[in-house]
Amino acid sequence: MEIGTGERNDDIRLTKLASCAGCGAKVGAGVLAQLLEGIRVRKDPDLLVGFDKSDDASVYRISDDLALVQTVDFFPPIHDDPYTFGRIAAANALSDVYAMGGEPKLCLNIMAVPKSMPDSAVHEMLRGGYETVYEAGALITGGHSILDEEPKYGLAVTGFVHPDKVLTNSGAQPGDVLLLTKPLGTGILTTAARAELVGASRAEETARLMMTLNKAGRDIMVKYRVHACTDVTGFGLLGHLTEMMQGSDAQARLDAASVAIPEEALALARNGILPEGMYRNRSFAEPYVDAGGIELAVQDALYDPQTSGGLLIAVDPEDAKAVFAELEGAVPCAQRIGVVEKYQGGKRIFLT
Repeated sequence: MEIGTGERNDDIRLTKLASCAGCGAKVGAGVLAQLLEGIRVRKDPDLLVGFDKSDDASVYRISDDLALVQTVDFFPPIHDDPYTFGRIAAANALSDVYAMGGEPKLCLNIMAVPKSMPDSAVHEMLRGGYETVYEAGALITGGHSILDEEPKYGLAVTGFVHPDKVLTNSGAQPGDVLLLTKPLGTGILTTAARAELVGASRAEETARLMMTLNKAGRDIMVKYRVHACTDVTGFGLLGHLTEMMQGSDAQARLDAASVAIPEEALALARNGILPEGMYRNRSFAEPYVDAGGIELAVQDALYDPQTSGGLLIAVDPEDAKAVFAELEGAVPCAQRIGVVEKYQGGKRIFLT
C-alpha cells in the first residue's frame, strides 16, 4: 500500500491547516446525545436502523432480500500528504458500511478546501479517495465541495445488505467473545507526529493501518454467528464498547493485556502526549468503566480516538475460534480481547 505517492507539495503540510485531525475532531458521544435529545423520530417499519440508535449507519429495507446501508463521514487532515489523507478518509468512511455487515457500492465526495490550497494537492487528495473506493469495489459518482478555512474530506457511502443479516452494535449476548482487527494508538501517534515526535517508520506504519480497509474482516465475520459489530473510531475502544454494552444491555470483561497497543504510543501517553478527543471519550465512558489496577497510560490508549480503526466483533463462543483463525493473517492485527457477560447492574466494562 503506497504512502505519500502524490505529487510533491513542498510548501504545504495539510495538518498545519487544521486545528484538529481525523476522527479526533468528532463531537463527543455524551455531547452528541444531548444535542439529539428531544428530536422526534419518525417511525417507518422499513427503517431497520435509524439515528435514534448509536450505530454506525442507517439501514432501510427495500425488499425482502435487499436493504440500503447509508453513512457519511469526513474530517480534517490527519496526514500531511494529500494522497495519503484521501486514502485514510475514504477507508474510514467505507468502514461504517462494513461494520453493519454490508458491501459499499456508491460514494459521493464531500470536500472543503481553503483558497490557498494548491490545485495539485486537491487533485492528489481526491485521487487517494478514488483509489481506495475502487479497491473496495465501489464507485464514486459525484459529490459536493465548498471553500473553507480548513481542508476536510470524506464520503457519503451507500451499500447493500440482506435485511436479515444486518449487524448492529446492540446485539451482543452473554458468552460472546470480543475480537478486534487493528491495534490501537493512532490518535496518540498522529498527535505526536504533528509535533514531529514520532519516527518515520512508525508514522508510515500508522498511516498504512489507517489506509487499510475493513473489507477482509467484514468478509470473514459475515460467514459466522456474529451478534454485534462496530468499528472503533472517534469514541475510542472504551467509548464504542460502552455503546455496545448499553445497547445490548450487557457488560464486558476486557483483558487489557490482550489489546495491541504500540509501545511508542504507551511511551507518549506516559509523557502526556494525548489528543484532546481522549479526554472527551474518558468523560463519556469512564462512569461505566471499572479500570481495576490498569496503568493510566494503558487506559488512555483504550480511550484514544481512532481514525479508520478496526472492527470490534461480538461472536458466538462456538464460532470464536474459527473466526479468529480466519482473521489471523487477513487483518492487520487479530486480537481476542474479552468476553460479554450478563449485566449485573452498575459498571458496564471491567478491565482486567
